[in-house]
Amino acid sequence: MRRLAIRSFSPPFFSKRCAIAASVALGLAACSASQSEQGGANGEPLPTKASDFASALSCKTPASARVRIEGGTFIMGSNAVYAEEGLERETRVDGFWIDPHEVTNGQFAEFAEATGYQTVAEKPVDPAQFGVPVEQIPPFMLEPGSAVFTPPEHPSRSYGDWWKYVPGANWRKPYGPQGPSARPDQPVVHLAWDDMRTYAEWKGGRIPTEAEWEYAASAGAQKYTEQPDPRLANSWQGVFPVVNESSDGFKGIAPVGCFEANGYGLYDMVGNVWEVTADFFRPGHDPADRVNPRGPSENAAYDPLNPGFTSRVMKGGSYLCAPNYCQRYRPESRQGRDAGLGASNVGFRLAYDSAE
Repeated sequence: MRRLAIRSFSPPFFSKRCAIAASVALGLAACSASQSEQGGANGEPLPTKASDFASALSCKTPASARVRIEGGTFIMGSNAVYAEEGLERETRVDGFWIDPHEVTNGQFAEFAEATGYQTVAEKPVDPAQFGVPVEQIPPFMLEPGSAVFTPPEHPSRSYGDWWKYVPGANWRKPYGPQGPSARPDQPVVHLAWDDMRTYAEWKGGRIPTEAEWEYAASAGAQKYTEQPDPRLANSWQGVFPVVNESSDGFKGIAPVGCFEANGYGLYDMVGNVWEVTADFFRPGHDPADRVNPRGPSENAAYDPLNPGFTSRVMKGGSYLCAPNYCQRYRPESRQGRDAGLGASNVGFRLAYDSAE
């Protein structure tokens, strides 16, 4: 089922569905600050529209060969920043293979061309989802589209001021129909859970569990809370959402492979785009679930930012995470992700049970 989730629309009929918006907002990034008319740290104009976050830069795209992650134990979770990331506990994960980088637009295009697949964002919205007479629904909310980060004109802590439902936005046109087309070497975004799952099945892989993803992202390194060096991850330098210094070289999504790989040879495990995992979301970890954990059952799942519906765990933060609010550029970071709607900074990568 597809569900819309943008807090900027507040008619009474939309109030329940609007609760989902936090999974397109709080979980995707946040903060507030003054906007300077002088531009960013490099003297460049500050972004004023969604397409200002498009990058024309290229990097050497890493090979796509699956990376073997040997099984082992690690300390999963964190007690240091957000309550939903605890409790820390020693966790065992069996060996698996994983993609070295996020699924790209080029890879997803091969799938779409081979199968004729249409994503959720490319299909009209079923008005029955609103639970009200169709004449009460703004017509544009029924058009195919997705959630796009759009910088506000003024400092704001309201999620609806940063996220807009944009008709015509999808993986092919990530900034909307008037913006640039998707670049083949950048992570694919604007996908719902069903889109990711269907691609995984076609590719012969699967969505990794949260434990697998975090184990691979940690790569045996020490936990940290500070913002990563700009050479290591694509995150937001400056005061979100209006001052984007882009000292890491990117205002928005970067092509895969632009930042240093972690100790396992994996790129962009933190920053760039959030990555969806297979686990259902519930705040915190079950301290007794320590061997190949799979998270709560669907019936036991609960997302306070998406009440009444189930969410999947997404990991690693995105280019919108800034230290003054969204300190989620870490392997342990986790948020619920509504399964029915994509967004302009959420992607995924695949895990596998064999080398081929």
